[in-house]
Amino acid sequence: MNYFLYKRTMMAVGLLGLVSAASAQLQQGFITPPNSIKPSVYWYWMSDNISQEGVKKDIEAMVKIGIGRAFIGNIGYAKEEVPYGTIKLFSDEWWKVTRTAVSTASRNGLDIGMFNSPGWSQSGGPWIKPSQSMRYLAGNEITVKGPQQLSQQLPAAAPNFQQVAVLAFPVPAADEDDINKHTPHLTSNASYQHIEQLVDGNIADEAMIAGSNKPASISIDLEVSQDFTARSLVIYPAVKPSKANFELQVKQNGNWRSVKTFTFDRSNPQPNVGFKPYAPVAVAFDAATGKQFRLIISNGQPALTEIKLLSAPRIERYEEKQLAKMFQTPLPLWNEYQWPQQPPVTDAALVIDPAKVVDLTKNVSPEGILRWQVPAGNWMVIRYGMLPTGVTNAPASPEGTGLEIDKISDSWSQHHYDSFIGKIRQSIPAAERSALKWVVADSYETGSQNWTDDMAEDFARQYGYDPLPWLPVLSGRVVGSPDQSDRFLWDLRRLIADRVAYKYVAGLRKASHKDGLKLWLENYGHWGFPSEFLKYGGQSDEVAGEFWNEGTLGNIECRAASSAAHIYGKTRVAAESFTAGGAAFVRYPALLKRRGDWSFTEGINHTLLHVFITQPYEDREPGVNAGFGTEFNRKNTWFYQGKAFVDYIRRCNYLLQQGKAVNDVAYFIGEDAPKMTGIREPELPAGYSYDYINAEVILDRLQVRDGKLVLPDGMSYRLLVLPQLETMRPELLEKIAALVKEGATILGPAPKRSPSLQHFPAADAQVRQLATALWGSEQSVRHTYGKGQVLSGMDMKAALNILQLPADVAQLPENVLYAHRSGDMGDLYFVTNQSDQPITLHPAFRVTGRQPEWWNAVSGEIRDLPEFIMQSSHIVVPLTLAPYESGFVVFRKAVANNGNGHTNFPEPVVLTTLTGAWKVKFDAAKRGPAHPVVFEQLIDWSKHENEQIRDYSGSAIYETTFTANDIPAGLALFLDLGNVTAMGKVKLNGAELGTVWTAPYRVNVQQALRRGVNKLTVEVVNTWVNRLIGDSKLPPEARKTWSNVNPYTPQATYQPAGLLGPVKLVAIKY
Repeated sequence: MNYFLYKRTMMAVGLLGLVSAASAQLQQGFITPPNSIKPSVYWYWMSDNISQEGVKKDIEAMVKIGIGRAFIGNIGYAKEEVPYGTIKLFSDEWWKVTRTAVSTASRNGLDIGMFNSPGWSQSGGPWIKPSQSMRYLAGNEITVKGPQQLSQQLPAAAPNFQQVAVLAFPVPAADEDDINKHTPHLTSNASYQHIEQLVDGNIADEAMIAGSNKPASISIDLEVSQDFTARSLVIYPAVKPSKANFELQVKQNGNWRSVKTFTFDRSNPQPNVGFKPYAPVAVAFDAATGKQFRLIISNGQPALTEIKLLSAPRIERYEEKQLAKMFQTPLPLWNEYQWPQQPPVTDAALVIDPAKVVDLTKNVSPEGILRWQVPAGNWMVIRYGMLPTGVTNAPASPEGTGLEIDKISDSWSQHHYDSFIGKIRQSIPAAERSALKWVVADSYETGSQNWTDDMAEDFARQYGYDPLPWLPVLSGRVVGSPDQSDRFLWDLRRLIADRVAYKYVAGLRKASHKDGLKLWLENYGHWGFPSEFLKYGGQSDEVAGEFWNEGTLGNIECRAASSAAHIYGKTRVAAESFTAGGAAFVRYPALLKRRGDWSFTEGINHTLLHVFITQPYEDREPGVNAGFGTEFNRKNTWFYQGKAFVDYIRRCNYLLQQGKAVNDVAYFIGEDAPKMTGIREPELPAGYSYDYINAEVILDRLQVRDGKLVLPDGMSYRLLVLPQLETMRPELLEKIAALVKEGATILGPAPKRSPSLQHFPAADAQVRQLATALWGSEQSVRHTYGKGQVLSGMDMKAALNILQLPADVAQLPENVLYAHRSGDMGDLYFVTNQSDQPITLHPAFRVTGRQPEWWNAVSGEIRDLPEFIMQSSHIVVPLTLAPYESGFVVFRKAVANNGNGHTNFPEPVVLTTLTGAWKVKFDAAKRGPAHPVVFEQLIDWSKHENEQIRDYSGSAIYETTFTANDIPAGLALFLDLGNVTAMGKVKLNGAELGTVWTAPYRVNVQQALRRGVNKLTVEVVNTWVNRLIGDSKLPPEARKTWSNVNPYTPQATYQPAGLLGPVKLVAIKY
C-alpha cells in the first residue's frame, strides 16, 4: 500500500467541507482520477506480426499501468524496416486475433478504437473501385472549324475516364501564339545538348545539359526576328524533382528589364501533394514586347522539357489553384493558398466569354462520338471527365491496400465503413465487443481531388451559378477576366474544403453512429490537406492534434485541434503524443515531460501515447519496433514503472478537462481554402491565450453578451481579430457587423471585396458599403458602431489597452508557459518550466479574492501557498520550479487578505546524506551479475568497470540502511534521490512510497520514516540502449536481444543509467 497516498486522501476528505461541492469533486478527482480519465494509445499491429497470446498480454499490460483506450492500427510497413509476419491481414487467424483483442479488452475494461482502414492514412482499401475513389477533372482538346456538320470520336484522357461534360467555345485570339511558332533562336551559358528541345512543342523530352560543370546561374536567351508580345509563361518540368528561382527579362531599348520573378517548385512528386506530380508552372504578367527574352535560373538546376512564352494570357498558378499541385512540404502556412491579383486583360478578344461556352454533352454518344453542327469560326472542344488520383491507403499490407475513398462525396462512406469496420464488428459476437467504441481517422495524408459525381449540381446550389462555362480555366485559359477566373477557382477550392468536412468526415461519423460508435479524428494533414482544419475537425466526435517529442512538429497541430474543439463545443482535446524519429529506445518519461507539458499549454487535455507496438514473440526482446515513436510497450524496460508517468498525465488531463479554457482572443482564419492553420497577426503579447475561429462558427454560433463574444457551450472571447486580407464574403461581414452592433470589439483591416464569383459584382459593392459603415474613414483607428467598436492600424497591446484587459498571467518569464481553465470549481492555472534550469518567478494571475494552492500532479499533493499579494486585478504568487517542473496554481477558496509571508517553496534542509554502501541486485537473466554487487559509492552503470553492469539494461534493486535519530516535528520529510536514470521505485521500511522519475527527484517519507534504523530500497530501471550496445559486441549467436530496429554498434555512446544521487533525507517547512 502507498501509505502516504492513503493518508493524503483521508486528509483531503476531511477538507471537503471547506470548499464548494464542485471544488471538492475537483480535489477528489485530482487525487484519484476517475476511470474516464485515462490516456489512450496507438496500438500498432506491425506488418502481420501479431498473435492471440500477444494481444492478450498487451491488453493486460495496458490496463495495469492505467491506459484506458487503445486504437488498433493494422500497419504494413516497409519490409526492410519491419519484416512481415505470418498472420496475413484478413486471414482466418487474423480474424481470430482481432476477436481475441476486442473480447479481451471488453473483459478488462479497455476501450478499443479501430483505424477506419488498414494503414494510418486514410480511408481506403481493395473494396474501393475507381468510380468510388478520389478523382480529378481532366480534359482532352480538339480544334474544329465551322461551319460544318461534325461527327468525330472524342479522345478519353486515360483508362477509368468518366465523362463529365463536353464544352465548346470560340478559340480566343492568340490562344496558341507561342514564341516557338516564331522560329526563336536559343542560346545559353549552359551546355544544352539539344537546346531547341525547349521550344519544340514536345513536353515529353527533357532538354539535357551536358557535362558536370554546370553554371551556378543558368541563362537562356530566346530571340525572334520580329517583335513578340508575351503575356504569360508556362514552364514544363521533366519527370525529376527540382526547385529553382526564375526571372524572365525582356530587352527593350538596349537594356534588359525584369518582367517576372517566381519560384519553380516541383520538388515533391508524391501523388498525395497533387494529382499532377509534374504539373507545369504558369505565371502571368503585363504585356511585354520585344525581340529578345531571357530566362535566368538560380538556386537550382531544374530539368525542363518545354518553355512556352505565350502571347495569350494564362491564369497564374492555375495548376496549384485547382489543387493539381499542392504545398510540397508537411507544414503549409496560413497564406500558402493565397495568390496576388494578376494583371487585367484589356483586350476582350484574348479571353473566353462564359456566355459563349456551349454545352455539347448531350451531343456525345455513349461511345464518345460528338455530332454537332459547328457554327462559323474556330472552335475549341474540350471533353472533360474524371480520373482517379491513384492515391491509396498507407502504409498497409498488400492485402489491405487499395484506392482511397472519394473525399468530397458521402455516397461511399457507408460502403467503406461496412467493408472494414462493419465486417470486424459483425465478426465478433455482441457479448464480446462492448469495448469497441471508436472509429479512428489519423492525420490526412492522401492529397487533393477536385471533382465528384454531383459536383456541378452542388456547385450551382452553393454559389448560384453554373460552373461548366468556367471549366476552361482548369487549362489555364482566362474566362471572363483573370479576376473572375480566380474567383471561380476560389469557389471551387472552398467547396472542396467544405465537402471534405461535410461529406467525408461527417459521412464517416454518420456510418459510425449507426453502429453506436464514435469518430476520433486528427484535424490536419501534412501532405496535401485539401480542407479547412476547423470545419474538418468540427464534424468529428473527438478531435486530436499531434506533437513529436523532438523538433517542432506539433507547433500548429495542437492548437488546430484545441481551437476546433473549443469553437465546436467539444470538451476533450486529444493529441498523438511523443511521436519521434531518430534512435530507438532512447526516450523515457523524464525526457518526455517537457514536450508533454508544452502540449497542455496548447489546449491538449487528453494524451494519446505514441506508440504501443504489439509484441507477438515472447522469446524476443526488445521485440518488434518501428523507426518512429516512443516505445510504450510491455517489452520496454521502464514500461511498468511508467505507470507513475501515466498517473501524472491522468492528473493533468483531469484538471485540464474541467471548466472552460480562458482564451481572450479569437483569431479569424479567413475564408480561403485549403487551410491548415491560422495566423496571429498582430501577435498576442505574453500572458494571453487565443483560439482560431472560422466563418462557419462566426455565422452560426457566435453571439454577444456583456461585450463578450460567446459560444453556446460557454467559451467566450473579448476580441475578434481579422487577418490582413482584402476579401470577405458579404454574408460574413453582415454577421460581424451585427456582432459589433451588439457590443463586440474587432481588430483588423476593412475588406474591400468578396473573394467569390457568387453575386459578382454586386457582392463587392455590398462589402464596400458595409466596410465603410463599420470602419468609418480610412484614417480612423477606432470607430464606434452600435454598442461595439472596430479597431485597426494598431498592435495588439494597444487594442487590449483600449479594452482595459490586463494579461491573464503577467510577469511570466519567456521559458515558462501556462494554461488557464475556469468554471464553477474555481480557476486553475497550469504552469510549466520549459527550461533545463531551476527558476524563481513572481507571476500575477488575473484572479482576485481567493487563496492560491499548489497542486502537484507528479505526487498528487495539494497545499496552500502562504505567500501571495492581492492587487486590484491580480494575485501575485511567487513560485520556484525545478528544471522542467510543472504544477497547478488553483484558486477556489475565498480569502480577504494577503498571505502570511511564509515562503511558498522554502529551501529543503538536509537532515542527513546517505553515504553508506549500497547492495545492488541485477537480473542475471538479462546478463547482469549473478550475485549482488556492493557499490561503495553511487556510480553511473555506463561508467562501471564491470561490463555486465556497463552493458546492463533492465531493473536493479538498490538496498541500504540509514539512521534517523532526530526527526523534526511539523516539517514535511522527503527522500531526495538527487538524480536517477531512468526511473526509481522507492520503498522505505517496506512501505511503497512511489516512483521517482522527474526533477525534483524526491518522494515524501512522512508516514514511513522511523526513528532509528531505516531500510531503503530503490528499484531502478534504465533503457534498452546499453544492452543493445553490449550485444552488438557479441557474435550473433551469443546475443540475447532482438529487434528489427536496432541502430546500435560497438562504437555507439552509452546512456547514463542507475541511481546517481546524492541521496539525502531533507525537511521542508511549508
